Amino acid sequence: MAPREVFDRLVRGIAEERWDELPDLYAEDAVVDQPFAPNTSRLEGREALRKHFAMAAGRVRLRTHNIVVHDTIDPEVIIAEFDYDGLALETGRSFRASNIQVLRVRDGRIVESRDYHDHAALAAALQ
Repeated sequence: MAPREVFDRLVRGIAEERWDELPDLYAEDAVVDQPFAPNTSRLEGREALRKHFAMAAGRVRLRTHNIVVHDTIDPEVIIAEFDYDGLALETGRSFRASNIQVLRVRDGRIVESRDYHDHAALAAALQ
């Protein structure tokens, strides 16, 4: 799978709340950095990602829009800009969060990602 196809499956899986399928889009030893997350989050390995996505299940509903994907000179790397329209299920609060992801995809799986999400918007909706 090409990087754009993997990204498309990722955002569709999030929108369709297929949380348990999302870790399979990542390599076993994938690394995901979230520099804007509280405490600068770093997820290492598919099992850490499985736990991360499981925490979202039943807590948040996300829909993506305004998706723009940029190719780079490296065929493994794309940059995706998009917005989430979200609903925090526990509080009933809606929110919008802007996002940028830099994904490296090798052999059809995400091996590296830098996720610049608006964690403050999500945190405010969950409180």
